[in-house]
Amino acid sequence: MAAISTFFLLFLIPIVPLSILAILALIVRPRPIKIPIKSRHVFITGGSSGIGLALAHRAAAEGARVSILARSAGKLEEAKKEIQLATGVEVATFSADVRDYDAVSKAIDESGPIDVLIVNQGVFTAKELVKHSPEDVKFTIDVNLVGSFNVIKAALPAMKVRKDRGPASISLVSSQAGQVGVYGYAAYSASKFGLQGLAQALQQEVIADDIHVTLIFPPDTNTPGFEEEQKSRPEVTAIIAASSGSMETEEVARKAMDGIKAGKFTVSCNFEGFLLSLATTGMSPQRSFWLAFLEVITAGPIRLIALFFQWDWYKAIEKWSKTKTK
Repeated sequence: MAAISTFFLLFLIPIVPLSILAILALIVRPRPIKIPIKSRHVFITGGSSGIGLALAHRAAAEGARVSILARSAGKLEEAKKEIQLATGVEVATFSADVRDYDAVSKAIDESGPIDVLIVNQGVFTAKELVKHSPEDVKFTIDVNLVGSFNVIKAALPAMKVRKDRGPASISLVSSQAGQVGVYGYAAYSASKFGLQGLAQALQQEVIADDIHVTLIFPPDTNTPGFEEEQKSRPEVTAIIAASSGSMETEEVARKAMDGIKAGKFTVSCNFEGFLLSLATTGMSPQRSFWLAFLEVITAGPIRLIALFFQWDWYKAIEKWSKTKTK
């Protein structure tokens, strides 16, 4: 009898995960999709430097027609020359502030129908909230969050009525600070967390139009803005940020573009980011039933890892607080 019970248990061990996989294969939505880049119009905001410029390089190298938008006409011209020298492709440039809906709408109309929209602009200042001015907070949220609404709202009508152009994509470049709040990033994290809700709701609204939303979560990335921010970021912020390391813009752009082409909703750029995505996936769409399976079976262990990170961060804050009061 004991032998039969043991055999029955051994039989059940593979049945349970296989049953979960079978159920997930049926219920996971949206379905997998591939987004072509070659010979399509890729429009990138914040495209004159950093991750946006690296994405423009990659899109041009893959045969796309590329448009970049940023505030500085001078930086746009430099970026245009740099991309043409590297790839032989002449990109279109548009100078506009994403906070100005009319200016953004005019630029997008002039650029022509968009197939792949990458909303990449962003500003950040690492500073405790008590030291932020109301103007600082408003500027951060207006550029990072409201500016994203403006860009998407301006581009969406033409994207929804395109004919016979294949699947389209709208990508938002968030941050790992848009998955977990970080000391010194109260305003920045709030603006980037908002992109999660925007992306989830937007995907439901545009899936019937064959438009697919991607949310990208880079870690600290070696951009001109990051170099400037490091000079003034609080000591605790630097300690916490070090746990995830930093990446080069070209590597982030490669990961991001691969994720966009694969139609992924969530794109992590390093291993720590992947663990963070598992821990914070919540109600995010998941196209891969294999990754959905991983999210289901690792929910408990990943939560434990997340708690360990939180413990480590709060220990660092406690240690810093004690040295500050001495």
